[in-house]
Amino acid sequence: MDDGLQTGALPIQVDDREAGSPVLELLRSSSDFRVTVTRLKLGDYLLDNRFIFERKTLADLVVSIIDGRLFRQALKLSETKLQPALILEGTAQDFAECSMRWEAIQGALVTVSLFCGVPLLRARSPEETVSTMLFAARQARTVVTGALPRHGYRPRGKRARQLFILQGLPGIGPAKARRLLERFGSVEAIINAHSEELQSVRGIGDGLAEKLRWAVEEPRREYRSS
Repeated sequence: MDDGLQTGALPIQVDDREAGSPVLELLRSSSDFRVTVTRLKLGDYLLDNRFIFERKTLADLVVSIIDGRLFRQALKLSETKLQPALILEGTAQDFAECSMRWEAIQGALVTVSLFCGVPLLRARSPEETVSTMLFAARQARTVVTGALPRHGYRPRGKRARQLFILQGLPGIGPAKARRLLERFGSVEAIINAHSEELQSVRGIGDGLAEKLRWAVEEPRREYRSS
């Protein structure tokens, strides 16, 4: 099949690190997509030059929570001008076999969806992942304005979004969020800062600094498989 000659096919760029994923083969076998494999700076799938999807199986999710990668990815996705989404792929059986506490998984997903503003989509299989992406792109094309309506409060501009994200952290109000951003320059730098560095910001003492560190990192020892 010639990916470049499909009539009406949606352009989708697939990160080359997804080369072993069954999703790539499903995309290539579908006449609905025109597939290009490349190295993406953000996400796993760039669809119709509008949507950026990060796909994670449950196993991927657990590893990314433990090493802190999930939060960093969510922050970067929240700052893109594209429409981001996290697709969590798996079944109830996959969750039942997971070695991580559900509370930890749920807490991470709350942070991603509510505080970082990255929508969470569920798919039970690679086939559903593909159909979810297709549905999103088709629905978006039916909107006259050319973009999906976004409900609820979504701050405009990168700085406003950064301040909004920071105020989702424990003990951080507007003033402390501004001082943190002025001191470190980015949300990513803030969540990677050591406790002593955080305490250099006026209004953040030892107790609050420890709460911030606790909020953005998960203790590895809790997730060793039995």
